Amino acid sequence: MAAGRAEIGFAYDDGRTRLATLDQSDPLRILFPDVSPDEPVTGALVTTSGGLVGGDSLEIVVRGESHTASRIVGQAAEKIYRSTGADVTIEVRLDASEGAWLEWLPQETILFEHARMRRATRAEVGAGARLLAGEMIVFGRTAMGESMTSGLIRDAWEIRREGRLVWSDALHLDDNLEEALQAAAGFDGACAYGSLVYVADDAEAQIDVARELLEDGDPKLFRAATCVGDVLIVRWVGSDSLALRTGYGEFWSGFRNRIAGYPAIMPRLWHM
Repeated sequence: MAAGRAEIGFAYDDGRTRLATLDQSDPLRILFPDVSPDEPVTGALVTTSGGLVGGDSLEIVVRGESHTASRIVGQAAEKIYRSTGADVTIEVRLDASEGAWLEWLPQETILFEHARMRRATRAEVGAGARLLAGEMIVFGRTAMGESMTSGLIRDAWEIRREGRLVWSDALHLDDNLEEALQAAAGFDGACAYGSLVYVADDAEAQIDVARELLEDGDPKLFRAATCVGDVLIVRWVGSDSLALRTGYGEFWSGFRNRIAGYPAIMPRLWHM
């Protein structure tokens, strides 16, 4: 069983964002690819084991200190292999201090048949800070014609602003997994799911931007945006995992450009 940990901290020094702390243990590694000057400082999260099995655990902590601009991207899709009973646990902590910009952009999590995953993402967003974060899940190895009929999926989020809980949500599928994925009142046969949150003082003001970008998306995808206080939430479900990934990336790149002026492109790793 693997127990990996990665902690990354960014600080603002002499007018620019710099790496302040880095602590990592197998199977997690953080690499720092070169990016253009108009992009945030970027770290690439790598799982060197090639996937996770029952009993493995990961802990990831990302801290953006005041006025930093940083981004963590996934190097590749995360694979969760079938389990004989033990759960894979993933704990993610995102802290964006006053005035910071922080992006958390993993690639999709692919759940094999009989996989068991418990993931919790907790975020603390300070005054004037902005967090853009999300996740995608693929139910089964769709390229192999596989779908999930059993296993465990728990993907929970908690977001706090200056210590106050402002949003909490959890997707939990267990004994009724196949029924929930196929039911018309559930996922209605969808094989992929994506979610995105934007947490900021101006979240409510950006809801029209989000909906405008969604209008231009693939008509085969179900998608919608809403806002709860300072948290803007966007969701996708679809029967084509590649179409969902494409639509997700198009939205992410367009949205960050419209609200923060960053280039309307995805990281090179997204296309590899």
